Amino acid sequence: MMFDERKMGELSKAREKWERETRSKWLEALPEREENFRVSSGFEVNPVYTPEDVAGLDYLRDLGFPGEYPFTRGIHATMYRSRIWTMRQFSGFGTAEDTNKRFKYLLSEGETGLSVAFDYPTIMGLDSDDPLSMGEVGRCGVAVSTLKDMEMLFDGIPLDKVTTSMTINMPAPILLSMYVAVGEKQGVPMEKLGGTTQNDNLKEFIAQKLCIFPPEAALKLSVDLIEYCTRKMPKWNPISISGYHIREAGATALQELAFTIADGVTYVEATMERGLDVDEFAPRLSFFFASHNDFFEEIAKFRAARKVWAILMKERFNAKKERSMWLRMHVQTSGCTLTAQQPLNNIVRVTIQALAAVLGGAQSLHANSYDEALALPTEEAVRVSLRTQQIIAYESGVCSTVDPLGGSYYVEWLTERLVEETFRYLDRIEKMGGVVEGIKKGFFQREIAESARRYQQEIERGERVVVGVNKYALDEKVKVPILRIDEEVERLQVERLRRVKAERDNGRVEERLAALRRAAERDENLMPYILDAVKVYASIGEITKTLKEVYGEYQELIVF
Repeated sequence: MMFDERKMGELSKAREKWERETRSKWLEALPEREENFRVSSGFEVNPVYTPEDVAGLDYLRDLGFPGEYPFTRGIHATMYRSRIWTMRQFSGFGTAEDTNKRFKYLLSEGETGLSVAFDYPTIMGLDSDDPLSMGEVGRCGVAVSTLKDMEMLFDGIPLDKVTTSMTINMPAPILLSMYVAVGEKQGVPMEKLGGTTQNDNLKEFIAQKLCIFPPEAALKLSVDLIEYCTRKMPKWNPISISGYHIREAGATALQELAFTIADGVTYVEATMERGLDVDEFAPRLSFFFASHNDFFEEIAKFRAARKVWAILMKERFNAKKERSMWLRMHVQTSGCTLTAQQPLNNIVRVTIQALAAVLGGAQSLHANSYDEALALPTEEAVRVSLRTQQIIAYESGVCSTVDPLGGSYYVEWLTERLVEETFRYLDRIEKMGGVVEGIKKGFFQREIAESARRYQQEIERGERVVVGVNKYALDEKVKVPILRIDEEVERLQVERLRRVKAERDNGRVEERLAALRRAAERDENLMPYILDAVKVYASIGEITKTLKEVYGEYQELIVF
């Protein structure tokens, strides 16, 4: 217990007196704006918080010091006093050459890590010349069909000097293999490459819906990559277990937290079934969360995530290494909160969300650009986003002490409530047979759909204010410059791909694809075979097609 029992009794009486004599008078003169105040997770927020609300907390058991179990206050003892978080802006558009120029610009402006956004065809395992790719090439990210594109994407960027995050899921083994092959061409062995593949296929079924293979095959491919990196790439984070897309689909903060942790548990179980000890691979697991608008709820969510994961790794999976209990997180500000109306307002939203991520102890951060509700960001918009992070880091003072909101009665109450409710959700998921069974039953999809419906209705009824949309709107449109992708991009990309396919040794390509098919049929780890295939310039579409022949294709469950 953190508080003296006698003092708590005195406090309880004083609080009752305050409610009766002071607050009641204020309410007569100034009634509260709403009957109930709630966070997105549905918890009612009290008018004031005191030691009574956290009376059951034990400091050492529930909070601890930074860098010590259960890591509520941070995974590092010195946090930003020693090293500022990695500023990793999500970037990618057009051809590989276009994105290469953007990477070099961001690095020259002080970005400290790269993050690749791929276009829709690449994400779906399609070549740029596939009929289904028409009109989508280079639109929402960079087009990468073969190793040739990856070579151009990182031309002039030494891979032993940067870390790279790749937002790719079902084709993650293919894109990582291409990255490894580029490293080899630069003289950088795979064991020296640092970065992250998202590789979180479970959340695709739950939220993002960019699915290729059925759930069991998709999980198998995720674990292939985790196993391979554990054995061959000690500096690489093989998976970024992602709540971001779950939140963007309409989940509450609690659902984002609980469903993401549940996915993490599933990956740990599946990897241990391969025969790996938890302490072999768990230190390289990473997480990815959204930072939404409710400032204190988001901070509490990040703190609760660390505590829940540490408890699970220690008590459920018997991890011995402290690093296995760390929840290392990348955070991105919330795209779904950005508005096309009055887009400059988004700079303020992003600043609040980025500040919450920092106060919540993120290891790396992407701040969205103010124009992203309209298009991919312009160079100016990207610079403002990066400067937002830099101003928080170097001018706000929030990096001077670790976990500065630790000890806030409200933040500690909210953190503990999120911890408790997350474990309740985990129990429900366990009882229905785990995450894969939950996906097949439509559990996650229904939960998120209901939350999204409720959120949208609150906006439409005016119960939730969105400045510039349902309040303080302007009659005239506020115009800002936007990035437009030239129609020529698709023609150039398709032309290059066809040239690569014509000039490569197609006999060797067929041999490598046949070997990959046999390995898939034998249920082997596919990473070595995919790496062999990309080195002879087999395309992402050809590799994906080979795997579809073995695993089949996912048919979306329609949920009402």
